[in-house]
Amino acid sequence: MKVLVHIDDAEQWRDALAERLPEAEVITSAAPPAQRRQADYLAVWKPPEALLREPEALRGIVNLGAGVDALLNNPGLPEGVPIVKLRDAGMAELIGDYVRYGILHFQRDFDRYRRQQHARAWREHAVVDKADWPVGVLGLGAIGAKVAAMVAADGFPVHGWSRSPKRLEGITCHHGDAGLDELLGRVNTLVLLLPDTPATRHIIDARALARLPERASLINPGRGTLIDEAALLAALGPSDDPASVGRLRGALLDAFPEEPLPEASPLWTHPRAWITPHMAGPTPLGAALDQVAEALRAFEAGTPQATVDPAAGY
Repeated sequence: MKVLVHIDDAEQWRDALAERLPEAEVITSAAPPAQRRQADYLAVWKPPEALLREPEALRGIVNLGAGVDALLNNPGLPEGVPIVKLRDAGMAELIGDYVRYGILHFQRDFDRYRRQQHARAWREHAVVDKADWPVGVLGLGAIGAKVAAMVAADGFPVHGWSRSPKRLEGITCHHGDAGLDELLGRVNTLVLLLPDTPATRHIIDARALARLPERASLINPGRGTLIDEAALLAALGPSDDPASVGRLRGALLDAFPEEPLPEASPLWTHPRAWITPHMAGPTPLGAALDQVAEALRAFEAGTPQATVDPAAGY
């Protein structure tokens, strides 16, 4: 089989994948067009449209990440070619650490202490018990379920939400529209780990933000399209007064509809927004390559792993 790799550091991925698949010819998107056209499989992350159109007899695509929205929205994506994605590959633990940091940032009042530092104010705040700080996790796939379990293990009550019913030990699970409303009304920190689909775009809008308790916090290591930015800015309150209080206490944001976040975005300078450059869950190379090799062998054997449903968006 011939596998074409397209990702940052593609040569490193090519060499490491060739070690795991000695029976395969592994090339990168820098190979000559004649070689690219002969590829049986693509192992790619955010490929250009032209690259997706080149292979003449493509048999499968491995998406080198958990999020498939960029691939599914690419106009060059061929119809009928099965797609598999990385299921976790170590990303969940990294995202879990990011989320746990964010929860503690608000639960232990680090945002308040930072403002006090700027004002040279020395004032201690009473600590809210973890048991009295419920956390909501929207999205209970492989990553969301792991993150929810990590947060619960820290002693926080965790409410999880998914479109269809789920049962997870130690997690209070909600589903459907009514379940989402119920969860939003009960959590101090809301964590977004949903995929980007037509059903999830702007799921956090003005109505959803108004359902959250006063002074709740938001953490988004998922997809930027989940949030209505105008509604978020309104909930955060005025940006020209660090001491002012918005309905939403603060937001830790790692994903945005347009990346890099445009320089003109008011989120850069908002005193109650914390911006990170989509770094919450980088893909660990070793574990990811093991999954890619496993997926390609399954394609070759005619027994592909759980494939992406383009209509559902994940």
